[in-house]
Amino acid sequence: MLIIAATPIGNLADASPRLVEWLGNARFIAAEDTRSLLKLANMLGVKVQARLFSLHEHNETERVAEILEIAAEQDVLVVSDAGMPTVSDPGFALVRAAVAAGIEVTVVPGPSAVLAALAVSGLPTDRFSFEGFLPRKQGERRKTFSALATETRTMIFFESPHRVAESLADAAAVLGSERRASLSRELTKKFEQTVRGSLAELAEWAASEPKGEMVLVIAGAEPAEVDAESLTAMVLARVADGERLKDAVAAIAEQHAVSKSELYQAALDARG
Repeated sequence: MLIIAATPIGNLADASPRLVEWLGNARFIAAEDTRSLLKLANMLGVKVQARLFSLHEHNETERVAEILEIAAEQDVLVVSDAGMPTVSDPGFALVRAAVAAGIEVTVVPGPSAVLAALAVSGLPTDRFSFEGFLPRKQGERRKTFSALATETRTMIFFESPHRVAESLADAAAVLGSERRASLSRELTKKFEQTVRGSLAELAEWAASEPKGEMVLVIAGAEPAEVDAESLTAMVLARVADGERLKDAVAAIAEQHAVSKSELYQAALDARG
């Protein structure tokens, strides 16, 4: 089987006992950077005896078949340089192929920059979306923010310290300067810091060129007020396109945070 294991994102003490056990016992390990893996193992006092494979963004597609052939008979541990493999890190193509091939995939949970930044942001955590790394070019960044302008869930992004000030300025220009946000840097490390405020305030703070890997968390848009008649019309439009009434009601009710039973009854009444 494949074992997808999270590694520390900064603080070595966050390595789980299960990760340490697997590093010492695994016969095969696929790592984003084998040198980083060996350095981590050495700091954890673990002697790696496994056959190592590099698995990074440039070779993952070519390595999948070779690793799956082994995983069909033996356990293969998969790790990235920091955090959980597959989350803006190599591993997704491998996991997808393993699932398709009927190979068991399990996980060794652990540190996650995404969840850590969300947890300390002070922004709503009940519904959120992870959007990965922001585009490097301003035009593409602004298109990304424009596409998310009406997103009501809290949004999480990765960003480089070299571009974070520009990205915050773009976010403020597109989403509004008063939109609430937080910016976490150096999570779990000695100089960990989280700054909270409006996008305009964070952009001003970031002008000082802070260092360290950044996780940007932005509040979702306020849900637009929609009257009952409009919601019922949305439901009936989906039904007219072939969707079951029950499913259409559930989707619209969840999207607009209204009662499913009341919306269902309104749709029945409207249909006569």
